Amino acid sequence: MANDKKLVESITSMDEDFAQWYTDVCVKAELMSYSSVKGCMIFKPHGYAIWENIQREMDARFKATGVENVYMPMFIPESLLQKEKDHVEGFAPEVAWVTHGGLEPLQERLVVRPTSETLFCDFYKDEVHSYRDLPKVYNQWCSVVRWEKETRPFLRSREFLWQEGHTAHATAQEAEERTVQMLNLYADFCAEVLAIPVVKGRKTDKEKFAGAEATYTIESLMKDGKALQSGTSHNFGDGFAKAFGIQYTDKDNKLSYVHQTSWGTTTRLIGAVIMVHGDESGLVLPPKIAPVQVMVIPIQQKKEGVLDTANNIFEDLKACGLRTRLDDSDKSPGWKFSEAEMRGVAVRVEIGPKDMEAGQCVLVRRDTREKIVCPISEVASKAQELMDAMQHDMLERATEYLNNHITDAHDYDEFKEAVATKPGFIRGMWCEDEACEIKIKEDTTATSRCMPFEQESISDVCVCCGKPAKKLVYWGKAY
Repeated sequence: MANDKKLVESITSMDEDFAQWYTDVCVKAELMSYSSVKGCMIFKPHGYAIWENIQREMDARFKATGVENVYMPMFIPESLLQKEKDHVEGFAPEVAWVTHGGLEPLQERLVVRPTSETLFCDFYKDEVHSYRDLPKVYNQWCSVVRWEKETRPFLRSREFLWQEGHTAHATAQEAEERTVQMLNLYADFCAEVLAIPVVKGRKTDKEKFAGAEATYTIESLMKDGKALQSGTSHNFGDGFAKAFGIQYTDKDNKLSYVHQTSWGTTTRLIGAVIMVHGDESGLVLPPKIAPVQVMVIPIQQKKEGVLDTANNIFEDLKACGLRTRLDDSDKSPGWKFSEAEMRGVAVRVEIGPKDMEAGQCVLVRRDTREKIVCPISEVASKAQELMDAMQHDMLERATEYLNNHITDAHDYDEFKEAVATKPGFIRGMWCEDEACEIKIKEDTTATSRCMPFEQESISDVCVCCGKPAKKLVYWGKAY
């Protein structure tokens, strides 16, 4: 049995070193491996399957709001990138350049896309002519490249997978409505599918997307008390349209500029799931995105009838549409249990000779490790019932954690004390002076996460400078 524990013992304890625990889980749960290309990672089947499940669930929600999928080139001519000044300045430090095609130097350098605003703008200027052509509500699933200095699996890498929506509208109101709609979609998706509660709000001007009029964000809280920006939605107004000449003839036969939005989430959502729900034994995956929802594990499988019964249970579960596997390997049961826990299998089904005699099996929930004895004939319905409860309970626990890790600060001493001793979000009023944002970051390493949509006043003065306050802000240390 000693060997059965090695899989778990190789994970660093959360309390000892949370960052190393996270990396250990990414590797030991076989989500990824490191690439020979520095700063890039390999998605192993289990990790990529989680992304496929996220993609499938999210894409259906997109399409229900009228979104259509397209695909743009991965290369952007330098002249195209230069058309929007703020945008190019924001991304200049991170872009990767292509300077040669084969052995010949290119006449114009190409950027490997860090994001695709300029490509969509160049496309829309030839695609949109009349108000009848609007709105354009497009999205693409792709990879982008940003030359990050420090990388971490799923959270930050030089190439990462994401979706980026890009829309064009006739009016500013329509663009704003779409911007908020997509942010709300992300928030609902995180809660309902990933079992992650979020704080919604607007980014400060200092933190908004380069070239945007307004950036809205969802912020989630990890078990180490750090925030993770988990999705953003940007209202571009008509700034990009004017830079790229995207005009249309309106209903009054006058030329007008379109109003645009952009919104995106990335594979860092996988990192969020790991850090919000994981435990000392590895992954705890919400059943809706678990690549393996149910694992059937035969006990004493060489005994007559055990494997046959296990296989019958496996087939019944699979026939009910559950993502199911049968572990009939020659590993010991203890190893199989540890492996299933490490990989975040939602429900484990144990069946052995004594269970067969009693016409029952044992189901084990991954999140609570609760054991439930169930008639073999009812295993599929019971497994689904447990997964529904698990999905609900995981959100409840994460919401309770979030609510218990929000601290109000009324002056700078309270604020600094909270950053130093109370992991989580700190709510503090702000005067809207960027100098206070900069000072807070320099003094504490905390940054403004968002100005929540539901504003309230917890003090009359800025938490940093003491001048009259204008906005309530969520602050915190972040990934």
